[in-house]
Amino acid sequence: MSKRFITPLDRYIAGEFTRIFSVTILGFPVLVFVIDLVDNLRKYTERKLTVKAVALSYFYWIPDTLFMILPAAVLFATVFSIGTFTRYSEITAAKASGISFYRFIAPIMVMATLAMGLDLVFSEVAPPANAERLRLLAGANNSRDDDRYNFAFASETGRVYRIYTLNVKDKYVDNIELEERGSQKQPGLLIASSKAHYRPNGQWMLQAGNMHVLPTPSTDLVFSFDSLVDRDLKETPAELRSTEREPSEMRFAELTRFIGTLERSGADVNMLKVERMLKVAIPVTCLIIALFGAPLATSSQRGGAAYGIAVSLATTVIFLVLIQLTKGIGGKGLLQPELAAWLPNAVVGLFALILLARVRT
Repeated sequence: MSKRFITPLDRYIAGEFTRIFSVTILGFPVLVFVIDLVDNLRKYTERKLTVKAVALSYFYWIPDTLFMILPAAVLFATVFSIGTFTRYSEITAAKASGISFYRFIAPIMVMATLAMGLDLVFSEVAPPANAERLRLLAGANNSRDDDRYNFAFASETGRVYRIYTLNVKDKYVDNIELEERGSQKQPGLLIASSKAHYRPNGQWMLQAGNMHVLPTPSTDLVFSFDSLVDRDLKETPAELRSTEREPSEMRFAELTRFIGTLERSGADVNMLKVERMLKVAIPVTCLIIALFGAPLATSSQRGGAAYGIAVSLATTVIFLVLIQLTKGIGGKGLLQPELAAWLPNAVVGLFALILLARVRT
């Protein structure tokens, strides 16, 4: 935006919005952390977590908390700033000077767009921080990061691995079967090994097993081996364990690959698809919620603090309920997951257009 289009009124409106927005994003996480600490203090004590570990867990929780509360912060800043302008007749004065309501709220829309970009950044920063937080809260005796038992994994090439024991820390597996379906040009393959180690060069060494070559459904050629390097087994131990990770621990691209892996295994991934799309839909909410809150804040002649708090809290609660409904609808396959993730924004956006159309400009 060129400087000649930025008026003193624009700077004043943006400054008022930024002041309330900053207070909100600083205050909300503290409130969330205090409530969580009260609810989980006994659990942390039972796990014998140190004060340092708990404090660090809340530090790592900051990006995810900000990711979720930024739309609410935008709503609070929009409602309270517009409410203040309404209460002191500043919007009326602007209209008398030939400035329409839409032009008046333009700085707020710019600030909401910047908040949307910031929220997209938090959506990518939060997953590794969440993983570290969960590791800290698991306690010293939890093997969440080290072991996994009796599971199947489908690779990107279509191979299926069945593993009895996986130890990520020591980089080995016990009792692994690798199955590769045959085609007209290539025979099927089944490799069974009692143990496999992940070597520093990025290759797996299989030990003490049998390799079955299946050129036809009725033919089975068996070869025993003491050791075998499988160059097609390219997944690291951490990647093999990844099916236990939560969506909140994975970035958008990681979650996309994870969904593809589960789909090849025949798993139901509708809920994960909703979670993936929400990583984009929630930041976009910052802009939509500002379009909704601006005309809503002018609908009361009082425009007081109590009204602003009531409107903001009610809208935030309704939006959170819509997100939970979205997950249920998309997760059950009642609506395409990607569309279900955008449903809350569509509902709020529709009401925003109605309210904007009714505002006197």
